[in-house]
This record gives sequence, C-alpha cells and structure tokens, in this order.
Amino acid sequence: MTEHTKTDGLPGMDMPVLPEATGRSPLRNERMSASKVECNACPVLCQISEGRTGACDRYANREGVLVRIDPVVLLRRELSGDTPVLVPFAQAGAEAAGDAGAGEKSPDWNGDLLHTDEVFVTGVGSSTTYPDYKPAPFIVASKAQGVDMVTVVTEGIFSYCSFKVKIDTDRFLGPEQANVRYKGEVVGHVTTAEYGSQMLSLGGVHHLTGGSKKEGRMTAELMQLLGNKKAVECVIDGGASMVIQAGRAPIVNGVLEQRMRVGCGSAAIGIFARQLFGHADEVVVVDDHITGVLTEHQAGRCLDMPASGIRMRGRKSTPGRYFQVANPGTGWGGTDISDPLSIIEGWEEGVARPGLKLLMTSTTGEHAQWYVLDEQLHPVEQEMPEEVRRIVDRIGENCEPSLCTVLFLGGAGGSLRAGVTENPVLLTRAIKRALVNVTCGGAPAYVWPGGGITVMVDVMRMPDNSFGTVPTPAIVAPIEFSMRRGDYEALGGHMEHVFSIEQALARGAWHNDGAPLARQWQRIDAANPWPLGQPPMLG
Repeated sequence: MTEHTKTDGLPGMDMPVLPEATGRSPLRNERMSASKVECNACPVLCQISEGRTGACDRYANREGVLVRIDPVVLLRRELSGDTPVLVPFAQAGAEAAGDAGAGEKSPDWNGDLLHTDEVFVTGVGSSTTYPDYKPAPFIVASKAQGVDMVTVVTEGIFSYCSFKVKIDTDRFLGPEQANVRYKGEVVGHVTTAEYGSQMLSLGGVHHLTGGSKKEGRMTAELMQLLGNKKAVECVIDGGASMVIQAGRAPIVNGVLEQRMRVGCGSAAIGIFARQLFGHADEVVVVDDHITGVLTEHQAGRCLDMPASGIRMRGRKSTPGRYFQVANPGTGWGGTDISDPLSIIEGWEEGVARPGLKLLMTSTTGEHAQWYVLDEQLHPVEQEMPEEVRRIVDRIGENCEPSLCTVLFLGGAGGSLRAGVTENPVLLTRAIKRALVNVTCGGAPAYVWPGGGITVMVDVMRMPDNSFGTVPTPAIVAPIEFSMRRGDYEALGGHMEHVFSIEQALARGAWHNDGAPLARQWQRIDAANPWPLGQPPMLG
C-alpha cells in the first residue's frame, strides 16, 4: 500500500463544500486509517491523508472526498475578455444534477451558447474510467447543426504510447537505431531520417515497463514534459546532445538551429540551376546524403553547360549525384567537414581551365564560398559576386524555420473503450466506419489503419498541460469520442449516464469519486476544426 504525502496541500481555489460521505472509497482492510481515502484512479491505490495529493499530483483528499484537483477544460469557439476562465461546479446533489435552470444563473454561459453549438467538453482534467468497468466521467449530449450528438469524454491511462519527434535540421544527431538518453536512462531511439528532418521515437511500453524502475520513471517524466510542450535535454549515444521542445527550434550541441533544408543537394541543383546558369561554371551543393554537381546533373545538361572537369570524392550514384562524400556530422550540409574543398578529389586536365568559377554551398545556404581556379587548377577563394550572393540568399529564403514537432501516438484499443460501451469492439468498428470522431483535448487525432484504435495527434494543437502520469508508470492523456446519439445507442453506449450539456456545465462529472471540482474555459486552437459534426481522420 502506498501512502503519499509529499505536497504541502491543495491549491487554494474557491471550491464548493462537498458532503462528507459523497464519493468516499470503501476501506480495503482494517489496517487502513479511516482518515484517509483510497484513490482507485490507477492501480497504485494511494492512501491519501486529508489535504494531501496522491503520487501523481492529480488526485487529492479534500474533506474526506477524493477529488481531481485540476479543472476540466471546456472549449469555446470564441472567448470574450469578460468570461470567467475558472468556474467551480455547483455542489453535487439532486438539484444540480437535475435542474438545468440552475446553470442559467451562471455568468459564464447561457442558453444561447448551448443552442449555437459553442461548447465542447474535453478530456483534459475530466478524470478517468479506471478501473475500467465504470462509464466515462462525462457522457455529454449536445446538438451540432441541429443533430443530436453524444461526446464521451475521459482521461485515458496509456501504457502503450510514445512520442514521435521530428527535428528539422541538417545536423547529424546520431546513427539510426542509436539509444536516446534522458538523465542517463534509455528512453527511445533514433529512427529513419526524413526529408530535411531527423526523427526520434521516444517512450513506449518497453521503456515504461520493460526496463528498470528508474528507466520507467524517467521515460514517463520525459513524455509528460514533451507532451506538455516543455523543453527536455537528451543525449544520443554516439551522437549529439540536444534540447527539444514542441513548436521551438532545436538546440544541437549548444547551437540553436535556424533552417530546414530546401531539399537534398541534387534537388537544390535542380531548383536553382536556371538562376545559377551564366553566373557560375560549376556548382556543388554539399549534402551528407546526396551531393549535387551542376554540370554533370541532368539540369546542367539540359542547360547545355560544358563539363568542368571536377572529380568528386564519394560514390557516384547517377550523373551529378554523389553519395558518401563525407561522414555525417554538424558541418556543411550535415557532413563532418568545415572545408568544402576536402570533398573534391581533383580536376581533369584538358577539361578544367584557369579562371573557372566555382560555387560551393550547403543545402540551407548557411555555408557558401566562391572560388576561381588559378593557373595550377587550384581553387582560390574570392569575394562572392553580388548576383551569386542573391541566389545563395534565395536558397536560404526557401528554407523553412527549423522546428521540433511532437506527435503523441497512443493505443486506445484496450479497456479504455469500456468507458464508452459495454461491447468495446463496436466502438472500434464504428470509428473505422467513420461514424465516430476521435479527438484528444479537442484536437483532431489521426486514426491508424488496422486493428484497435491507435491515434496520433500533434501536441501543439492540444490544450496546455494535457498530459499527466501515474506511477505504474504510464501516461495520462485526454480522449473524446463524438457521434450521433442514435449511433451511440446502437453501439451499446452507457445511455443511463448521458448528461445534457447544461447538466454537465452545472454539475460536472456524473460521479463524485475523483471528479473535478471546476471547469476552465479555453478558446479552441485556431488551427483545429470544431470537433462536433466532423468525420474522423482515418488512415
């Protein structure tokens, strides 16, 4: 049994007084103190003293009642400046549960708001269905475009989940499959690179549960920070140290990244060949994957450019395209070089000529040098002509800002579905038939093809602090299922726990054991469609 008293108490919110016996969990055995409540929101079953929180810092003992200390987040299409952001729910009781008119006295919403489809209840702060046999805490009836809808709202406990991190950079972060460490513990790995981006897979059930206890704790900590848009510092075995944060530029080995490449070396040659024609006799775009050489490239041949006589290091793939000209690194074009001439093996006599003008640039234009061959066919660095400088600047202009993108990937195909229906497979089938829209904190969630309900969502489109943890360890994340009322009834939904939106706004969750005490209004992210009335994003 776990007794957790590490905090100094509950936040000082002006909350309604709760009845003494409402929602109290029964004692498991005679050794358990009657002054404590047992939290059954996760398998740890913390025994919590009055005024303290459990191990997750999400549930607390308030006057002998288990409560969810964070407010449930409600989205509105528009949010005026005079709308109260945090509003306590009415005292749990028959009058709050059954009297829709009670809500009309609330200053933060009115009947017009409800009839115009302006409110969406999210899973953020809503509490959970655990131990899974009970219905979701909010099953809300509303209308969308005149159609009767039901939204099932909960906080899911995810052991099978991870974050896919896209880091826009040319820098070499580490070899594919290399371990990623956080505070010394392995929390993920480097996966296949994409166009202009390095990719990481962080978290997952094997790190949460399959390693040491510390590995599981550090994995959960990292995942919570990443999901909540906080900065984390990681180190890759055999590679770079980096600071990653959703929506921010990565910091690689202490250097803030600026640009995402416009394309590989070969692509850059093709894009800018016509603009460079007539200004340079040869152009080399340095890239750790595919280095481009203009006069050999098909683009140069189409422009009828004469051969320059350049001989490149590396492995020639096709004309004007070279692999492995250098090792991966943090230098020019994601290679380990600082001197671009090191990738040139020499010049062919009789073809190369004194006075030949050579531009060497990286895929982002951050590195660029201008050379002219002397009488011995040695490149001599000279000041870059203004016309050429403008083209190099245009390469940089076509590079998008470097960012970190963090996607939450979680499997909701297990017991979580029992909070929606008595026959969980019917929910899965309804989603795959495009009858149920799946969102996470109101943000659209891509549903992967195949079995189960595997969702993927951009954390930047979710409300702040959407993610939590439980010390099993596992990740807590919001999820909502929205559908027509008739479809919900057809899939065996918990119809007896359906509340009108008026009742949900007035009372909160249908239960009182670990329920949130307040609602928090937020405006929906401008990039997100309104969740109700939308089809799911099916793969």
